[in-house]
Amino acid sequence: MDGFRHSNSKLYERACALLPGGVNSPVRSFGSVGGVPYFVSKAAGAHVWDVEGNRYVDYVQSYGPGILGHANPATVRAVSEAAGEGISYGAPTEKEVLLAEELCARVGGLEMIRLVNSGTEAVMSAVRLARGATGRDKIVKFAGCYHGHSDALLAAGGSGVANQGLSGCEGVTAGAVADTVVAPYNVVPEIDDDTAAVLVEPVAANMGLVAPADGFLEGLREACDRVGALLVFDEVITGFRLDSGGASEFYGVRPDLWCFGKVIGGGLPIGAFGGSRELMSHLAPLGGVYQAGTLSGNPLATAAGLAVLAQLGSGAYKRLELLAERLAEGLEKAFASAGASAVAPRVGSLLGLFFCADPPRNFDEAQAVASNGTYPRFFHGMLQRGVAFAPGPYEAVFLSTSHTDADISATITAAEEVAREVLAESA
Repeated sequence: MDGFRHSNSKLYERACALLPGGVNSPVRSFGSVGGVPYFVSKAAGAHVWDVEGNRYVDYVQSYGPGILGHANPATVRAVSEAAGEGISYGAPTEKEVLLAEELCARVGGLEMIRLVNSGTEAVMSAVRLARGATGRDKIVKFAGCYHGHSDALLAAGGSGVANQGLSGCEGVTAGAVADTVVAPYNVVPEIDDDTAAVLVEPVAANMGLVAPADGFLEGLREACDRVGALLVFDEVITGFRLDSGGASEFYGVRPDLWCFGKVIGGGLPIGAFGGSRELMSHLAPLGGVYQAGTLSGNPLATAAGLAVLAQLGSGAYKRLELLAERLAEGLEKAFASAGASAVAPRVGSLLGLFFCADPPRNFDEAQAVASNGTYPRFFHGMLQRGVAFAPGPYEAVFLSTSHTDADISATITAAEEVAREVLAESA
């Protein structure tokens, strides 16, 4: 090997010969923004460097895990020490118990959890548990909410599915989604006693960022209680990013099941789902709902998760929210000063970015904005100025505690320049 000192285009050409689309996850292909993806060679704090040596202020942060920034020293140290003691055992470890204790201590009502290997696996398993515990088949989800790539949940999914211009997925049979009902986000659906669970992102972060309308989450809780269905919060993105207790703490609405990922692994693959002791007792080996994983609770991911959570106190959340507030206001003003429309809806430290006058309230509205053609021009204009947003209009903007005021200022300055360019191109 020659140190990967290639151009991005040459490396992409090699990747395309071996990997479908040249990538291992579709949004990375730049399919919705055009052009050649940059290949990251290293990262530190708020920045990533590509193989050509270009440095970017990074607002992707691995789509959420980088809440402390890349290569956080304490996390790297914890993973290194864990690796020195063995990478995987296929046996219980102390760290998985410690992580379970930490998660349950932070989230009111969470009494037991099961560690898995990804957010997709967490949600897939939670749906199976909900069906097994209730004896019902039907699942209700919301258009534009992405819950991973399990067959039953790809119907009308946001994020990666939406970025590819797909409303579903080839290879997913009609039978696989026959018991999945899709409702519009921010409208409490009519559900009946055939419904096992209502599955929702408490803050929709896979169609840009769409906040829950007043009363929406409370209405879902009431509807589930009325018919005996389970309310499932997919907190793979919001969990431990919005608040030390996640979105359920942030909004004061308690689900029956939680799904977590991203932050609890600090960049390593991990997920978790959990609920009350009674509900979780339906899982094998205690009950008849089977779920297993050879690498579940592995010592590297649990070490990383413990190291990250140990650094997420009230001060960290306050700093993240202040940074997000400044960035959101700066992006909106940048486009307003150029005579263009942009809104950056914010919930805590989570941001979205839409090139329109009013924040979308559901997937149909988000999709209409995403298709107006502005985001690709914004994305490439910012990338040319050393600022990396996600290569797709349906992703959230992720800040870290490593971002500085100087990073925010540089981003706003770049956005002002790009706004003028976009407006001139549209004239």
